[in-house]
Amino acid sequence: MASRLVPKAAAEEGGSGCMESHAVLLSPVGKLEILGCEMGLHEIKLPQPGTLPSSRAEPWAACELRGGAEELPEPLRQCAAWLCAYFCEPGRTASLPMPPFHHPLLRRGNESVVAFTKACKGMDTWINSAGEKPFSNTDSFTRQVLWTLLRDVKFGEAVSYKQLADLAGNSRAARAVGGAMRSNPIPIMIPCHRVIRSSGQAGNYGGGHVLKEWLLSHEKLQKEKLAPCCSSANQPRHKTTATWLVTSSQSTRHNSEQKKKR
Repeated sequence: MASRLVPKAAAEEGGSGCMESHAVLLSPVGKLEILGCEMGLHEIKLPQPGTLPSSRAEPWAACELRGGAEELPEPLRQCAAWLCAYFCEPGRTASLPMPPFHHPLLRRGNESVVAFTKACKGMDTWINSAGEKPFSNTDSFTRQVLWTLLRDVKFGEAVSYKQLADLAGNSRAARAVGGAMRSNPIPIMIPCHRVIRSSGQAGNYGGGHVLKEWLLSHEKLQKEKLAPCCSSANQPRHKTTATWLVTSSQSTRHNSEQKKKR
């Protein structure tokens, strides 16, 4: 583990810097770099596209935190544990604590991790430690999109850029959603890989096309394995892109058959 002193974000000018720690998690998709401090997680860096393993890498391959976790700040240990569960035992992620985020794009004042965790578990409404609702008029659209994605698009689901824009409150902002995905500092945990094109194609991804397809395939396979133990109460509140594509295809085929009968 390495540490360095980094200045706080511009929004917090005048305060002292935080000691950023760095850890490397060896995962089925390569080396994931985790950066953060005692206050929270700063960033997850994906492997370079050219260093990725085969798209058929085993999703249940073991994860290993290089150097151990003893000296890491708690948020980095929580992040590493969550990522290991994501790759090896996805059913456990819902029961694991999610680390607080300490990146300026995702923070609003002294927002509590408790409130944030409630949002991650899909609560319709929640209030932060300052008594504020999460999506005020002063929030940036990028921040709102990322929080909406984390809260509403669950493991094994996918939405289009347009659908996510609609979920975030601006159905005309599909292009801006793409920009928000590129700005995501904490990929996998904030699942920008679940945002795909309306055509069903995976689309762009900061970690490269192969990694995005690997993550989507991993989630699809693991969700099918977990399906028997999932209740109907956990069904998504929105229509996923995959479902939308099937429905659209069936509708088109039905219309064609009706025309032939005529």
